[in-house]
Amino acid sequence: MRLALSTLALSGLMLSACSMAPLQPTAAAINPTATATLAANAQRQATPEAGTGRYPLSTASAAQAMVVTAHPLATQAALSMLRAGGSAVDAAIAAQAMLGLVEPQSSGLGGGGFMVLAEALVGSSARVTAVDGRETAPSATNATRFLRANGEPMAFDEALADARAVGIPGVVAMLDQAHRRWGKLPWRTLLAPAIAAARAGVPVSDRLHNLSASDPLLARSPSLAPYLLDRDGQAWPVGHRLKNPAYATLLETLAKNGPRAFYEGELATQLVAQLQAAGSDVSLADWQAYEADVLPAQCLSIARIKACSAPPPSGGFSVLEMTALWQHYQRKQGQASPLNASKTDLNTRSLHGLLEAERLGFADRQRYGADARWVNVPVDGLLSTRYLRQRAGLISDLAAQETVAAGAPKGATLSATDQQTREMGTSHISIVDSSGRWLAMTSSIEDRFGSRLLINGLLMNNQLTDFSFLPFQQGLPVANRVGPGKRPRSAMSPTLVIDANGQPVMALGSPGGSRILGFNTRLLSAYIAGVRDAGALVSLPMALNRNGPTEVEQTLAADTIAELKARGHAVKVVDMASGHGVIVRRGGLLQGAADPRREGQAAGF
Repeated sequence: MRLALSTLALSGLMLSACSMAPLQPTAAAINPTATATLAANAQRQATPEAGTGRYPLSTASAAQAMVVTAHPLATQAALSMLRAGGSAVDAAIAAQAMLGLVEPQSSGLGGGGFMVLAEALVGSSARVTAVDGRETAPSATNATRFLRANGEPMAFDEALADARAVGIPGVVAMLDQAHRRWGKLPWRTLLAPAIAAARAGVPVSDRLHNLSASDPLLARSPSLAPYLLDRDGQAWPVGHRLKNPAYATLLETLAKNGPRAFYEGELATQLVAQLQAAGSDVSLADWQAYEADVLPAQCLSIARIKACSAPPPSGGFSVLEMTALWQHYQRKQGQASPLNASKTDLNTRSLHGLLEAERLGFADRQRYGADARWVNVPVDGLLSTRYLRQRAGLISDLAAQETVAAGAPKGATLSATDQQTREMGTSHISIVDSSGRWLAMTSSIEDRFGSRLLINGLLMNNQLTDFSFLPFQQGLPVANRVGPGKRPRSAMSPTLVIDANGQPVMALGSPGGSRILGFNTRLLSAYIAGVRDAGALVSLPMALNRNGPTEVEQTLAADTIAELKARGHAVKVVDMASGHGVIVRRGGLLQGAADPRREGQAAGF
């Protein structure tokens, strides 16, 4: 039975790239000092959603089905759908609806995301499909959207807490497209847990409290402050019961009228009117035209596995490139094993190679990553064996490089490197159902609490700030420049691993802004190297490189940090709030684990 009755999915009408004029912003109005200003802003503002300490590690083993989400209530909502005979997509819809209530700072129906789903096929390799639910810019958007009158880029805080930063949300459309193909339960069933919780109220978690208390923009929001702060302007304490009847009503509308009601009809009219009243230039026609794209997943064979993620504007190709560069480095070194003596992590030389691979891959991402419907993204060239071998040859075993330039893969066009690295928080879901479907989905509203606009109980994203604020640099166009109907580049990169027998064996993904690429590459490389325990994988000390200083957690071994410094790395010890949701198949069992840096839960049956 497939009733389209819910808030979490939408069919949507396609925004056809061929119906719009090509993006041709001019460079004339750009202040020559703007590049330096943007680079300084990016360096200062590039910290993703803050960490709030460590939480108990949640792991689970099960024979039939497994769920890992960023919050126990979302995990339980998803698990209840699987127990009722629902699919992985059904479970993801229930989880995402709940996350919009219990983890509003990170994701929700007012945002966007990417999904990859693998169907295990008897006698042949699994079929892996991606769904692109990234937000789009309104048709009135122009290339100078985030520039001041003097041609300099806005400050990030100035741009993000503004209705003009809101992209047309794609999560509902993404889930609707997935449900049309793989859903089993009606939307009214899928949304019931979130509706009930929104009316009864849910306790404020430690993480939500801390992020609310530390957000300087929250108190300035007339719509969001009354929801998350008390009359004295203080964040609600941990355990306070947070109710959201407006959100319940929105979900009930979708449960009754179907997911199309998010983009068409009275609800859509209300959402657009409120955004316009707040200063957005989105039109009802823009809203109605949104459609999520269903595409073949972006896959690459690496060592003895095949890794699959979402195509651009997702960051999936970067995770694949970085991991493959590391693998080429390993082959060049001729190491018997990349693991340390205890076989729990990469040894320091291998970690050094991974960090350098990330440095090179991040440089390529900053130049070429963009919406492939609008600009040329040379993915085939970036992932070709010839290019990977040549690029990996730049990695020295003795000394880390400083900032590196992007490469020139086959099919690349002349463009400028984007200086902007600031992308913020998200949420990740990994699910395996009893029919053998594996799902990895990452969704986001961008900054913590998005644009700080609460509309019909829904936090709206600020994803348009993921575009480059400067359309041109050094006289060349930036691939990730703003444009009408365009989707901004994203680091979100939900990933599935297919083994040599063609069967899914791992689902992974994480929030964390532009650090997502390093987070996911870290776990994928460790898995390839032989670390197969889900709990051990999500507990690995994070270390990554975004073509600059090497960022490491304090939990990384002191002797490892010392050796990295000896190899030339400019090591920066920072707090990193990854939020991995990992499922691995070990023998005949599924093993799930939720990252202890956030409040997630793994559960199965």
